[in-house]
Order: sequence, then C-alpha cells, then structure tokens
Amino acid sequence: MDGTLLDLGFDIHFWEVLLPSCYAQTIGATVGEANRRMRPIFEATRGTLDWYCMEYWSRALSFDLVALCRCVRHRIAWLPGARDFLASLRGSGRRLALVTNAHPEVLAIKDAQLGLRRHFDAVYCSHELGVAKEDPAFWPRLAGRERYDPRRTLYTDDTEAVLGAARGHGIGWLYAVRRPAGEWPARAIADFPVVDSVHELAGGLAPAAAHRPA
Repeated sequence: MDGTLLDLGFDIHFWEVLLPSCYAQTIGATVGEANRRMRPIFEATRGTLDWYCMEYWSRALSFDLVALCRCVRHRIAWLPGARDFLASLRGSGRRLALVTNAHPEVLAIKDAQLGLRRHFDAVYCSHELGVAKEDPAFWPRLAGRERYDPRRTLYTDDTEAVLGAARGHGIGWLYAVRRPAGEWPARAIADFPVVDSVHELAGGLAPAAAHRPA
C-alpha cells in the first residue's frame, strides 16, 4: 500500500520529521536528542510487526501516534497512476487483494481519506496475521485466508525484503516500485524487476482466465 499505491512521502514526513519534532516538545529536548532516544527502538524493531505497530510506539514514547496521524491525514495521497492501475486490474476481471503492514488504525485513517477499500475485493493487515510481510511465515498464513495460485499472482512492493519473502513462497510475478515517494529520489533495486509506478504494469494485462488470481 504505502510506497506502492500511496505516496510514501506521508510516512516519511510523519516518522522522520513530525514525530521527532512533537516527541522533542513532549520530553523537553531538542529534535536531535529525540531522534537519539528513538533510534535504538527503530533498530530493535526493524522488520518486525512492532516496527509498524502504533500501539507499540505509543507505549514506547508515551505519545498518542494515532491522534497525531489523524492531525496530518490531509497529506495522505495516491501515487501517480495508482488509481488507473487499479481500474485496469478491475476491468481485466482479476481479483484484487490489498496486503499491508500498516496498523489497522492507520489503514482506517487512510481508507477514510481516500476510499481505499472500495478498490479491493479483500484487505489483509499483517497485524491480523501476527507477522510482518517480511517474515516468511506471513505468506502461508495469507494463503490460509485468501485462495490464490502463487504462480499466477502479481505482487508489487517497494521493499526488497518483502518481495524476497513473497518469492520464497512462490509468488510468480514480482515487481519493485523504485519511486515510492513522489518528491524523493528513486531507490536502487538489485534483485527484482522494477517499475517507477504500478501504472506501467497496466499495459501488459490480459483478461483474466476463469481462475482469477489475487
């Protein structure tokens, strides 16, 4: 979702600019000191479910991150071409599933702002499955809820670790988005086919067969 369909600039601003500034005011410190206090938590949780958990961060910082997210929800935005891509998928007869690491409350805020859910047949949060998408255990758990043929499934993400876990599960069509944030430089992607925008994939879509992959 973030960095694939939605502009990751919102999350970058939230975590790297807004949160350190607000946390610094809360503890009566400089932004630099706030970042130094937060850094060990980031390093300890990277790649885990806690990394994405607003409840975990709110406890760790004694700060209501969900309320802060609501305050800046006007910054949430689609990436260029993302809605057209979803419309192309819908028009091809394929089943669409949104699979995200976003915390359910953050997903709710973004859905309320942009109407995300109406574009999908199903929505799955990693918090509901108990592990982050980077964890190989995520994909068998997803398969237990969503019927799909991995070999015929298209999956896109902006994180190579997630794509690696999906590849390990046998997902057949994997693409990395190298421009997850509109105002930030492109990422270097080493091990996967890349697109600047998911809209680039729409041109190669043929009508789905009777069995519709996710």
